[in-house]
Amino acid sequence: MDWASPENLILVKREPNGVALVTINRPASLNSLTRSMMVDLAQAFKRLDRDESVRVIILTGSGRAFCSGVDLTAAEDVFKGDVKDPESDTVLQMERCRKPIIGAIKGFAITAGFEIALACDILVAAKGSLFMDTHARFGIFPSWGLSQKLSRIIGVNRAREVSLTAMPLTAEVAERLGFVNHVVEDGDVLKKSREIAEAIVKNNQDLVLRYKAVINDGIKLDLGTALSLEKERAVDYYNGMTKEQFRKMQEFIAGRGSKKQSKL
Repeated sequence: MDWASPENLILVKREPNGVALVTINRPASLNSLTRSMMVDLAQAFKRLDRDESVRVIILTGSGRAFCSGVDLTAAEDVFKGDVKDPESDTVLQMERCRKPIIGAIKGFAITAGFEIALACDILVAAKGSLFMDTHARFGIFPSWGLSQKLSRIIGVNRAREVSLTAMPLTAEVAERLGFVNHVVEDGDVLKKSREIAEAIVKNNQDLVLRYKAVINDGIKLDLGTALSLEKERAVDYYNGMTKEQFRKMQEFIAGRGSKKQSKL
């Protein structure tokens, strides 16, 4: 284990292939989050973002849940704390993280856990996993994006139903709605997540970071403005390339072409 929070509630393991595995490790409480765990998780993502050896991050939970939300026995400490402090804001640090984040979901992802899942770039879920928004049930006002992000992914009417009824959204339905990328057997969640991570690692790392950024920045804008953003960043990217970089690009493309022809 490369790093662990006090009491080992947040675990970070850097794997040799450029993948880091972050585990929420409080299974006896279904991985509910205390204030200190939220801070430690935020700092874990901040450190991994700066670590040049890490190219993809997988986030999971131990035991029967991904994350069952905030530990409500410490609700006042959590909700009346310095919620505007970016250093302790888990979701903000995930959104700031340049590296792709894959959520490996097993079991429950409830309220804050649902919001953490929404902050991932790609989701792999075990069959039977449940996403649930209990803000309205318990009188908690959302502050990590659930009221805004979910509707942009699954549609406004569906999102209203999920949030206002506090009824669970199954992994299978979430996949059909485009929220979850893959639904697999429970024992295959990390395997599938690693397969996706390894496919990302094989690509040009600089372009992966730039591509994630332009997608995530663009979805906050209207289409016309987002297309202009893409064009501006493309111009900056190509203007910054040297002749040597263009030569290597052409050689790579030519090599790929010859391999395809040899297979025909």
